[in-house]
Amino acid sequence: MRRCADADLPELQRPATTVETWWPEILAFLHTGITSAGSDGTKRVIKTIGRDAYGFRNPGSQRLRTRCATTRRARGLLDAR
Repeated sequence: MRRCADADLPELQRPATTVETWWPEILAFLHTGITSAGSDGTKRVIKTIGRDAYGFRNPGSQRLRTRCATTRRARGLLDAR
C-alpha cells in the first residue's frame, strides 16, 4: 500500500490514500465482521421517506410515515400470523 501511495500515479495515490484513511475501520471489520450496514440502510429509508413527505403540513404525519416505513413488519421481516 505504501508503494502505491508513493507512486507518482494519481490512479494509485487516491485509492491508497482512501485505504490508509479508513484502515482502522477496515481492520475492525476484518477482526469482528460487524458493519454499520443495518443502521445505514435505516437512515437511507428515513431520508427517502422524509423527502417524499416533504410538504406535509403536519410534522406528526411525516414522523408517522417515517416510523411506519422503518418498522420490521413494514419491511416484511415479521410473520403476520
